[in-house]
Amino acid sequence: MNAEPHFTFTDDPDHPGWKRWEPRDPTRFNAFLGPILTRVEDGKALVRMVPAREHSNLRDSTHGGALLGFMDVALFAAARSFGVLSAGGAVTLDLSAQFIGTSMIGQPIVAEVELLRETGRMLFMRGLVKQEANVLASFSGTVRKSSPPKSDT
Repeated sequence: MNAEPHFTFTDDPDHPGWKRWEPRDPTRFNAFLGPILTRVEDGKALVRMVPAREHSNLRDSTHGGALLGFMDVALFAAARSFGVLSAGGAVTLDLSAQFIGTSMIGQPIVAEVELLRETGRMLFMRGLVKQEANVLASFSGTVRKSSPPKSDT
């Protein structure tokens, strides 16, 4: 049985040291963001995407909605990178974001995500979205892990 039926999590041959985290079904929302790369460095998960034209607004910067989607996906990619979540029925309970700057399309953006606390069912995280040294946004979120499978008795 595949432990992650909905996502792949493999070494990225084009980016040594990074894992590629992507849905197996390319028609799911996460696929809209393009390849998501992740790695853990200095206790933080780095989650990377490259915004393209379909992620842009009329000012040729990354659209706020695309950034919010990336932040949400970054919570899950980070949790997977930390080894506290695989894939499946976990859900975002809340996501708070503050937009700080604008980005350039075609250049990588990286969410630096910290796991603040893990309880039996909850993950509390926060992060910054950056493009090189420029901070684009800050965010925090709570993810509720899925319930363990019920046993047949």
